[in-house]
Amino acid sequence: MKKNLLLGLLAGVAALFSLAVSAEPAADYAREKKWADEVVPGLVVGDPVYLQTPRGHRKFLALFTPVADTDKAAVVVHGMGIHPDWGMVGTLRTELSDRGFATLSIQMPVLAADAKSEAYAPTFPEAAERIAEAVEFLKAKGYTQLAIVSHSMGSRMSRGYLAGKPDPAVKSWASLGISVDDYAGLKLPILDLYGDNDLPAVLANAGKRKQSLAAAASKQTMIARADHFFTGHEAEMVAAVADFLAATLK
Repeated sequence: MKKNLLLGLLAGVAALFSLAVSAEPAADYAREKKWADEVVPGLVVGDPVYLQTPRGHRKFLALFTPVADTDKAAVVVHGMGIHPDWGMVGTLRTELSDRGFATLSIQMPVLAADAKSEAYAPTFPEAAERIAEAVEFLKAKGYTQLAIVSHSMGSRMSRGYLAGKPDPAVKSWASLGISVDDYAGLKLPILDLYGDNDLPAVLANAGKRKQSLAAAASKQTMIARADHFFTGHEAEMVAAVADFLAATLK
């Protein structure tokens, strides 16, 4: 009787755990494939490559733009629900390469188009794995001075990677339009870049973020009249990021 009761309790716990797991939003791999099918045929700059995380998730798209005679490169991490060649992200990956930095712009986990930002937290472990795979790819290509350049939700995902055990080859982080309170615990040089017409959460936490910058080469920069996507101010955005990378990747 006691054995049957115990088995019943264990089965109940297992069922509850299964329901909790299934309630978490899973990355929308079909939507990722749709993005890839749209992006790759129209690609003008860079080459499509496919990377895979250790846990056996489906392969994910990355856009690699190599630069000869340098060991400096950036992993470019886009924001919520989009793709690695979208708008300002495409501008960053191509124009940074024009300035001498190889780039690898990676597809991050996406959810359904109507998903809210708070629903993305369960995707952060996979996001960190993807960034780690991107770092390994660039190192294998001979790039040993690496930076992460990220925007919005991609910056939140990048913070998760950097708060773990980042590869020593990652020397700095350009964090654009991030809404977190601070950078507590991070020791590498950070560029905190945002627009003065940015999202309310980005603006509200700007002071706390600045106070938490620990490394000597870290700095906070606001671009006047720029919105969350730096619309119409892309040249200033690229210049700020490129100058920071030049100062922190030796």
